[in-house]
Amino acid sequence: MVRARAERHLLSLELRVVSSIKEIPREAWDALLREGSSPFVEHTWLDCLEEAKCVGEASGWNPRHLALYDGDMLIAAAPAYAKTNSEGEFVFDWSWADLAQRMGLEYYPKLVLAVPFTPANGDRVLVHPTRNRIEILGLFARALRSLVRELEFSSAHVLFPLEAEAHAWGEAGYAIRHGVQYHWSNAVPKFDTYESFLATLPQKKRTQTRRERKQPAMDGVTISTLARGEYTRDMAREMYALYTTTVDKYFHGRRYMKEAFFELLVDRFADRLSWVVARKDGVLVASAFNVKKDGILYGRYWGAHVEVPFLHFNVCYYHGVEEAIREGATTFNPGAGGEHKKVRGFEPTITYSAHHIEDARFRGIVASFVERERQGIAAYVAEERAAARKP
Repeated sequence: MVRARAERHLLSLELRVVSSIKEIPREAWDALLREGSSPFVEHTWLDCLEEAKCVGEASGWNPRHLALYDGDMLIAAAPAYAKTNSEGEFVFDWSWADLAQRMGLEYYPKLVLAVPFTPANGDRVLVHPTRNRIEILGLFARALRSLVRELEFSSAHVLFPLEAEAHAWGEAGYAIRHGVQYHWSNAVPKFDTYESFLATLPQKKRTQTRRERKQPAMDGVTISTLARGEYTRDMAREMYALYTTTVDKYFHGRRYMKEAFFELLVDRFADRLSWVVARKDGVLVASAFNVKKDGILYGRYWGAHVEVPFLHFNVCYYHGVEEAIREGATTFNPGAGGEHKKVRGFEPTITYSAHHIEDARFRGIVASFVERERQGIAAYVAEERAAARKP
């Protein structure tokens, strides 16, 4: 009886697909955020991506945001995009696209619930605090399948949801894929100094970390987090120039972010920014683009104009851990990749994605693949965590 009433209530809701975040008022969107919601799903961040043209037809990220209304009230939403490629997702499915082609299927366009270019976990469906989150997630799971058919997508993909949300997608019949990142976690009781954190590491790692942390001072380099008044348009342009030094260095590098995006953020999002800069003789030589919210520090883009030993580790990892300890943060998520992080006190952490493939045969192949992949990742994480505890 309760379920029947709930179903009748859901029938009165309207799911809209909008092609710009500006079609949804910022106040209504941000009212869906909860404690611990990622800063990257805030209206301002998504709006800056669109306004700076980081997303759009040219990049293959075409906004198709999902907005669920009860009358005139926005009660749930999800950042969503029609993708015409697999660039900037960090849940790699190039082999799936290749398989689809060999099966005579069109893999693109596909529907993706994600934050563009941002492999950071967080809520992917935002639900008003007065509503039943599990009920709404179930509704979205059904709605995505309908949208895939109606809009002729090959598939729907939910990238980097939190673990609890991933389980909800799995219960709704989506294939759950696991990945691995390396995160730093503050212990309970929390570390009060960097040395108290180092004391938890094996001696070899402690020695290596102390040696590497000394190097910047020996090279005359100072490292700091920008103060609130230092987020200026000039600094944004300098940070962008440093960002391009990394993406331009590698064949696989892509300039996903534009200079205008950096400038918009210092104007509208400075209270979330925690940019780290390294200077030598007063000149900016390296940086890390960090963002923080609700006790979580997120590491993003690294760049450097000079080659200095261990500078990358100090700017991107050691300084962030030190800042997290000083501010009592619970987690430092420095982004995707990098087994070198585990040597420096970061632990392998499972990430999640959820996938619905419309073609039944293709769907079965993907489901079998992700099941085997999950088993392999579980074994790897267990092995790495056991090894980390060895003296």
